[in-house]
Amino acid sequence: MQAKITRRTFFGVTGAAALSTTLSACFGVGNNQPSTGGNNSTTISIWDIRTGSDQEAIRKLTNSFNSSHSDVRANIEFFQNDPYKQKLQIAMGAHNPPDIFIGWGGGILKNYVDADNVYDLTPDLNADSNWKNRFIPSILESATFDGKIYGVPCSGMQPLFFFYNKELFKKHNLKPPQTWDELLKIVDTLNKQSIIPIALAGASKWPYLMYLEYLADRIGGPDAFKAILNNQANSWSQDAVIKAATLIQQLINSNAFGSNFASVVADTNQDAALIYTGKAAMMLQGSWNFPTFQTNSPDFVKNDKLGWFPFPAVEGGKGDASNICGNPSNFYSISKASKAPQKCITYLKDAVLAPEGVKQFIALGNVPPVQGIESQLASSENGEWLQFNYQLVQKASHFQLSWDQALQPQPAQELLTNLDRLFLKQITPQQFADNMNKTLKAS
Repeated sequence: MQAKITRRTFFGVTGAAALSTTLSACFGVGNNQPSTGGNNSTTISIWDIRTGSDQEAIRKLTNSFNSSHSDVRANIEFFQNDPYKQKLQIAMGAHNPPDIFIGWGGGILKNYVDADNVYDLTPDLNADSNWKNRFIPSILESATFDGKIYGVPCSGMQPLFFFYNKELFKKHNLKPPQTWDELLKIVDTLNKQSIIPIALAGASKWPYLMYLEYLADRIGGPDAFKAILNNQANSWSQDAVIKAATLIQQLINSNAFGSNFASVVADTNQDAALIYTGKAAMMLQGSWNFPTFQTNSPDFVKNDKLGWFPFPAVEGGKGDASNICGNPSNFYSISKASKAPQKCITYLKDAVLAPEGVKQFIALGNVPPVQGIESQLASSENGEWLQFNYQLVQKASHFQLSWDQALQPQPAQELLTNLDRLFLKQITPQQFADNMNKTLKAS
C-alpha cells in the first residue's frame, strides 16, 4: 500500500512561535539565501514529507519545471514526518527556513503566521485570477487568516464520510441514511442481527473527533467551531457542542460501536477490516482508507461490495447537510525569510497542481482541489469513487479542517484526551465542555 500523508501522520507539531534558536546547530536548517548556478539561475529550496508514488510524481514534476525554467531551479528535499516537524521548527526559530515548506494549514500554520514567518500570498493570487481560480474556493480557507492567504493546495483532498458494506445493507434491506434518526434505526436493525453497526477505532482516539466535529456542525453550523477558534468565553459549552456530545453518548448507549471499540486500532486498519470481513456494517473515516480496502481486500472492492455516503443531516439543526469535515489539502507556503519569493511564486504557479500535475495525481487515485476536472475523474480508474469525493467537496458550503489541526497543539491534545473520556462515559457532556473551556484563552 502506498504511504499517504493523512491527518494522523502530521498531527502533533508543537507551538512554532516559541522556538529556541540555540538548537539550530544540532540540525541542518534551510538556506533562504538564493544561490546562483552557472547559468545565472536562482535556486530555491523546498521541504516536503510525501512518500511512495506521490513523492515520485513530485520529483518528476519538479525536474520538468527545472528543465523548462532557465532562471530558477527548484531543489526539493523529502523528510520523514516526525524529524521534519522538529527540523522545520528549528529552522524557523533560527530564521533560516527553506524557501517553500509543506504543512496542513490550520493552527500549526497560524503559529508560524503569528510569528511573522510566512509570506503573504494574497497580493500575488489576486494579481493572477487564473491562478487563484484554479483551486476550489473552500479549500483555501484552511490557509487563510484575517483575510490573508498563506498557502496554496499541493495535494489531494481528504474528506470524511461513511464507508459501508453494501452486501450487509442489501441482505437486511437497508439504505444509506440521510438523517440522524434513519442512522439510529439502522443501528437498531444491525444490533438485532448481531452485527456491529459502526466500526470505531477507539484505541487510536483521533477517530472519536470525527463524530464531534460533524455533529456540532450539523447542529450549530460552522459558527459553532468558529466561536471556539476565536476563544470566545465558554464556547465549548454552547448548545451545539453539548448536544453533539449528548448524541455521541446516545450512540454508545445504543451499542452502535459494539462492546470492544476502545481496543480497535486505526493505524493498523483494524476498523476497515471489520467492514470487509462483514463483522461491521459502517465506518466513519477519511478518504485515505480507500487504498486500504483495495490492498487488503481487493475482491471486496472489485465485486462492488464497498459503498460510501455523506454524514447524515441532524433534524432541526442549523448546519447545512452539504458541509464536510476532514483535511482539505496539504499546502505549500513560502517562508517570509526567503530571498527569492517571486521565484517561489513561479514554482507554485507552474509546478504545483498545474495541468500535468493534476493528471499525475489523478492517475495515482488522488482528487486534487482543482476546478474543472470532472471529465478527467470520470474517465479514470475508480472514476465513481473519485467523482464522489470531488462532488462532495464541490457541493460543500463549508469544508472544516479537522479540529485537532485547526486548534493550537495544546488544546488539540486536551480535546483528544477528553473525547476519550467522553466516549468511555467517564465524563458527561457538561463535564467535557467544562474541561475544554479551561483551554480557552482571551483573544
